[in-house]
Amino acid sequence: MAGKGSNSVHLRHYNERVVLDAIRRFGQASKAEVARFAHLTPPAVAAIIDALVAGGYVIENGKRFGGKGQPSAMYGLARDGAYSIGLHIGRRAMDAILIDFAGQTCAFETHDYDHPDPETIRRIGRAAIARFRAQLGPDIAARLVGIGISAPYFIGGWDEELGFPSRVQEEWRAVDLRSHFVETQGLAVMIENDASAAAVAELVYGIGKQYSDFLHISLSTFVGGGLVLNGTLQTGPNGNTAAFGPFPVTFSSLASVPKPPGKFEVLLHRASIYTLVAHLRFNGFDITRVRDLEPMPAQARALVSEWQDDCADALAQAIIGSIALVDLEAIVIDGLLPASVLVETVTKVRASFAQMLPPGLIAPSILAGSIGPRGSALGASLLPIYSMFGPDTGVLMKKGSDKKPLMVGSA
Repeated sequence: MAGKGSNSVHLRHYNERVVLDAIRRFGQASKAEVARFAHLTPPAVAAIIDALVAGGYVIENGKRFGGKGQPSAMYGLARDGAYSIGLHIGRRAMDAILIDFAGQTCAFETHDYDHPDPETIRRIGRAAIARFRAQLGPDIAARLVGIGISAPYFIGGWDEELGFPSRVQEEWRAVDLRSHFVETQGLAVMIENDASAAAVAELVYGIGKQYSDFLHISLSTFVGGGLVLNGTLQTGPNGNTAAFGPFPVTFSSLASVPKPPGKFEVLLHRASIYTLVAHLRFNGFDITRVRDLEPMPAQARALVSEWQDDCADALAQAIIGSIALVDLEAIVIDGLLPASVLVETVTKVRASFAQMLPPGLIAPSILAGSIGPRGSALGASLLPIYSMFGPDTGVLMKKGSDKKPLMVGSA
């Protein structure tokens, strides 16, 4: 009987998470809509929602009129039900974000630097955490559930491409990110690859909500990817699923990209933001950050278009290789590009893909993402919330995670 009771408690907790996930996806929903989405009985959903309202995690947002029968009470997530902090450690900047339980941004900061040495990262991150706590005040800060950190794999690596000092890679080899920000005051710290974190943000709050199976491509300093199957982020035994950077592609057509010594190029050297910046600088246009392209300077237009053509050609090759292995509904492309440049780039990817697609493969939709440059930070902030409140089957099955830690120290 004790065992059965324990399983019943775990099932109840799992169903609560499914209900919260349904409300999060809908934005607001009636009990009947949640029951249909969650495949639970209306009485069970009614009891769970009432308990979540009493617990301060769900609020009633009035009634919906116009349908048959009695007006439906509508429910949404309570913004002050919980809070979470996300830190994205990029190769050129750190983003820090504070979100509430409904996913609304309460505060956001970005801090540029020449290279991400660990001490600079520690100082910026600790200061941001302290400011966010002060903004919430002591009573509300007690509702912080954790800190999520997203960072590239091999963050100290690829120093030749970016001109980092060689010591940066050595310094990261001695760093444990989980304990790097010591002023967490007991908060759980969760870590994920930056491209995977961006895929989580797209899944929860972007157009990824429309698809169960999609590949998210992040055009960041270095290109990366995140794979979502059956509505769940897939990371693999080493956390390295959809690591797009090393994907083999043909040689670049740009004079600014040195030809590699091997038989093929890697996607990182053709579809990354650093390559776009390098192409502009190689041709005499002085630029340090891609955001300087909004609005687009007239003298940069032709050079950006050249990079877009080369990038689209390489991405089309990588997408074809991906869908030959995994059947996908959609490819979502997002990242650091200004919105107008991103849309143009995705249009060119569609055209290149259509020209290359071989017989026997079913074309997915290729779409521009809706989150933008904050994706990795937002995804990081969602990690603690989804760990505590998301529909993770580990709650039901009581399975732990043995995923290997983020590999920040080698290349």
